[in-house]
Amino acid sequence: MGTWNNTTSALAQCVPPYGESALFVIILYSIVLVIGIPANLLTLWLTFLQIWRKNVLAVYLFSLSLSELMYLGTIPLWILYVRNDHKWQWGPTACKITGYIFFNNIYISILLLCCISVDRYLAVEYALESRGLRRQKIAIIVTVVLFSLVALIHSPVFIISDGNQTENQTTCFETLPIPPHVAHFYVARFIVGFLIPLSTLTYTNFVIKKRIETSVSFTDQQKTKVKYLAITIIVIFMICFAPYHFVLLARSIAYYLEENDKTFCDFEEEIYTPYSMFLCLVTVNSVADPFIYVLVSENVRKDICKAMRGWRRHLSINTRSDSTYPHTHNSRDQHLDKEYSTHSGTGITDTLQKRS
Repeated sequence: MGTWNNTTSALAQCVPPYGESALFVIILYSIVLVIGIPANLLTLWLTFLQIWRKNVLAVYLFSLSLSELMYLGTIPLWILYVRNDHKWQWGPTACKITGYIFFNNIYISILLLCCISVDRYLAVEYALESRGLRRQKIAIIVTVVLFSLVALIHSPVFIISDGNQTENQTTCFETLPIPPHVAHFYVARFIVGFLIPLSTLTYTNFVIKKRIETSVSFTDQQKTKVKYLAITIIVIFMICFAPYHFVLLARSIAYYLEENDKTFCDFEEEIYTPYSMFLCLVTVNSVADPFIYVLVSENVRKDICKAMRGWRRHLSINTRSDSTYPHTHNSRDQHLDKEYSTHSGTGITDTLQKRS
């Protein structure tokens, strides 16, 4: 590949076909935003309840939803950016902060998925030996270290020029062709941010599935659920993250192999559309995770029903307080009161641990 100066001089030759992926990106981002925010807010609340119940896995699930909400919050700016033909209008500082939050939390989410699978793996494979490790305090420390480490690794975005807008560059972190430091970083992201997590998820979920299948403590229905959960986790991870990271790797390899800047620029233009669409596909994970790990749980439905009964009970009391007969209760309300006061839903993450 040519030198930095040669690469910089080739920037004007690259004219990515922004329009080819614009409609797909805007539609998918909008769908993810509409579904992802309420789903993760609900998951945030449900897992927060479990944290108060001293559930270890809930710490990772809560942090996962928080992380996904953070980068979902940047999507409206990306939608406007794409609609404006990839011209960033809010200044370099906003570009760098938005890019930092977006990419930072993508990899925080990936690593938290690994933490969840490792925690479930320890609970199943080393149930007795891992009791000292599987504590909320340790889970919180691991989460804080993870957040801090990923944030530190991505901190150079504030000093590199990719987030600056000039007369010749109006994009936000879409410098084409990719500079040398970006090519090196893409390789690191593929290995550390995708390959290692994929290996971790595959191994831990395989062991969990095998252990449950040979256990006599679970019914056939429970074993089937664990099997499909393990398969779903890997499949969703591959769908959301594999295409994007393989494109990153391809761009890096092309950078190292291409001798001619013009040829490399042609390659960058050709691969831009799948790159843009696959980056958009990454955000689908923020919609899938709440349903895979939390919202499909039977105990979650119990917790939601409990909360809804409490809300209806509160609303019913308030309504009657404004009526002519404030102290009159019908039999249906008495039944709801009784059911609400006696109903006890077990923790959402307890179910995951018991079934793992």
